[in-house]
Amino acid sequence: MASQPSQQYAFRAQKTLGLTSGSPSYTSLEGIQAPDVPARTYRYSDDGRLYAYALPTCVRIFLAEGAQLVRQLDLPNALEIDFSPRGTYLSVWERPAKLEDGAQHKNHRVFSVSTGEELIAFSQKAQEGWDLQYTISESHAIRLVGADIQVYRPAEWSKGIADKLRVEGATSIALSPGLNPSVAVFVAEKKGQPASVKIYGLLSLSAPPTCQKSFFKADRAQIKWNTLGTQVLVLTQTEVDNSGKSYYGETGGFYLLSAAGNFDLRLTLDKEGGIHDFNWSPNSKEFVVIYGFMPAKAALFDQRGRLLHDFGNNFYNFASFNSHGRLVALGGFGNLRGTLDIFDRRSLTKVTTIDAANASFCQWSPDGRFILTATLSPRLRVDNGIKIWHCTGGLMHVESIDELYQASWRPIPVDQVPQFGQTIPSAPAPHPSVLELTTIRVVTPVKTAYRPPGARGLEASSAYRREDSGGSGQNTPTRRHSPGPTANGRRYVPGAPKSPSPKPDGVGGPGKKKQKNKGDKGLLSPGLQQQPEQNGRRSVDVNGGRYPPPPPIQQEESADMIDPTLDANAKKVRNLNKKLKAIEELKEKAKRGERLEATQLKKIDTEAEIRKELAELSVS
Repeated sequence: MASQPSQQYAFRAQKTLGLTSGSPSYTSLEGIQAPDVPARTYRYSDDGRLYAYALPTCVRIFLAEGAQLVRQLDLPNALEIDFSPRGTYLSVWERPAKLEDGAQHKNHRVFSVSTGEELIAFSQKAQEGWDLQYTISESHAIRLVGADIQVYRPAEWSKGIADKLRVEGATSIALSPGLNPSVAVFVAEKKGQPASVKIYGLLSLSAPPTCQKSFFKADRAQIKWNTLGTQVLVLTQTEVDNSGKSYYGETGGFYLLSAAGNFDLRLTLDKEGGIHDFNWSPNSKEFVVIYGFMPAKAALFDQRGRLLHDFGNNFYNFASFNSHGRLVALGGFGNLRGTLDIFDRRSLTKVTTIDAANASFCQWSPDGRFILTATLSPRLRVDNGIKIWHCTGGLMHVESIDELYQASWRPIPVDQVPQFGQTIPSAPAPHPSVLELTTIRVVTPVKTAYRPPGARGLEASSAYRREDSGGSGQNTPTRRHSPGPTANGRRYVPGAPKSPSPKPDGVGGPGKKKQKNKGDKGLLSPGLQQQPEQNGRRSVDVNGGRYPPPPPIQQEESADMIDPTLDANAKKVRNLNKKLKAIEELKEKAKRGERLEATQLKKIDTEAEIRKELAELSVS
């Protein structure tokens, strides 16, 4: 997000959740002041002890407890910030610029948190993967420069490069966690030469690689180490899919490698299509993979690549274990609807289903009991805000924010969080913000996929039938969603323009022509004669025939039934009746339990205005 400094970034550290006996507190922490100008980004240290945010004029570092200001760095161009694992150092990245004297702009700078002193600076043009990679103990830090892997000792920054390894064609590196760190180096395919992944021991870079694997169809790779740093998963992909099946390139292969070099395996998956997500369990002994064309398949594998459990097919592209690996969250975000299924790892049964509609971010709480979902800008500029869910499915807290660009939990070391017992803990009472939502609870609407005209009316293949549309999917839960907070009886949508109520057709508004015949106001056009009232209602004589005013709801007229002699008032009456009919249909949908969109709820809110105007036209 730092590539767009003109945008406002909502700073969420001042509304941190405090955990007391398993129940969260949603009150603002004392002493924390929001920045006086929009922040560009914020970051917590891995241990949760510090947090920092970048403003257009400076970077401020605080203690998370008590929000005491530790350091202010006068850096007007900071766009990215990051802490070292123990919070000893703060790295700052600025947008590269050409200096007047022609010197190289060192836009990546490392500062001491305790003293504020600049310790070292680099030139780093790419924003992706810009920061140094540290060992857990901060004894070493590495970066890739061209084909060189440069190793530094943070305690001796002034001495410069402590070690170096050159790997021709290297395009990315990944440093493992654990006590014996290793470096995985990816070399892309080039000029007919195969791609490869090589693993080196960090403390013995000059020695041959401990593990090496070569393969084709690999322009880039995702590398994920397990927590112990003993095994690594490598997903290779190409920039272009020559088969034409995907816009996003082709998945080359999925490999499981051992850092020691005593085991390597290419995993053969049983469904065609790419891999959407994969993640290790915190126990480092198993991992979950989501793969295949939608609806995708989710499966759990052990550290030897053996299938442990098949979660079935669903619309998933996100997988995550909670902090102790007891629960697994499988969901679909981004271009999917935001459904999140929670599974118990012990019993491998589904615990609950959460409907986090429009969410673009999802994260487990450090204690593994709650889930944070957020709708962020600029992906979606309306409905921004956060929701806190309990792992059993209950909605705990809701907060709407006009512009939200970043959200996260304050980290807590895993060894300070108690594990679950034999049973999953029950949900505490929800925050009043949940109870303040509108009482209208409607079921998610049935949405059907697009079908070409030639295929309409025919039975769809089960391979293309959506589970959430009554297709071949099984165990589809009933998902409920609250429309959101209301204001003056109407739903308030964060980020949406605050426009007045929609007016009936023909009455004001842009694109509507004003009536110019002011002198003929209230007169009927030729062929229409107003008659005396009958039983309190006026009737209209149309070409000699007497017709009572139209009822509030009437059947929609086709184009060939509309009388061309109708004047402006009669057309307004007809249009208003059409709107009332549409509103009645929406109300019937709500009674049947179907979910209504925000625009449909607004349309229902205009019923009283439409009936009032219809009554005025009927007596005029």
